[in-house]
Amino acid sequence: MKAHPTAVIHPKARLACSVTVGPYTVIGEEVELGDDCEIMSHVVLKGPTKFGKGNKVFPYASIGQDPQDLKYRGERTLLEIGDGNIFREFVTVHRGTSADVGVTRIGSHNLLMAYVHIAHDCQLGNNIVMSNGASLAGHVEVGDHAIVGAFCGIHQFCRIGAYSFLGSYTIVNKDILPYSKTSADRPMGVYGANRLGLERVGLPKEDIDELQAAFRILCRSKLNTTQALEKLEAGGIRSSHVRTLVDFVKTSARGVVK
Repeated sequence: MKAHPTAVIHPKARLACSVTVGPYTVIGEEVELGDDCEIMSHVVLKGPTKFGKGNKVFPYASIGQDPQDLKYRGERTLLEIGDGNIFREFVTVHRGTSADVGVTRIGSHNLLMAYVHIAHDCQLGNNIVMSNGASLAGHVEVGDHAIVGAFCGIHQFCRIGAYSFLGSYTIVNKDILPYSKTSADRPMGVYGANRLGLERVGLPKEDIDELQAAFRILCRSKLNTTQALEKLEAGGIRSSHVRTLVDFVKTSARGVVK
């Protein structure tokens, strides 16, 4: 392990031999770092926190701190992080609480840009991009390949659907539909399928067109949500992606942004 002499590493931290630690970084008890993690200068890592392989943490990030929850009484809770994530400057990530499953989870290959905040008990998938200043309150779920724009604020217990795009400065207090392009630019609403993002991940044109048609029925017709879902199902859902969209709406506890 290559650690700068000014770094402070707790004897009960577990670091792989290929980890590098920059100057003035503090790594606490029960922090685990997998192979090839790079921890730059002035970083604070607190446990119990487990990193997978190849994560990169930039200066002044603070990861694994106690949750900002007045009900928290110092009980043992966890933060689990996958492989190949990038945590840019001043990112903050907090462990879970006993009021939920007790674990905050971040998957693999996510990019968290500067000043992003991930609160307690959040569950993030893979290949997510969170732009500068975006913040998740507690218990938020973010699906794979979602893009959260700069300075978005997400209310606790909301879900951000997979492959969705959320425009900058959007305040979210309901679930964001998977595959959607949602923004508060004009009146807040869904502006169809996230066509560019779906093309980039290789979704076939026919699947994107079916999703676009489904969004017209769900978000642009004069049907209410129940009627729109009935129409989609009556027409026969051929695409597994449209089925995912319908099931997401049906399982929403907070309602969805349309």
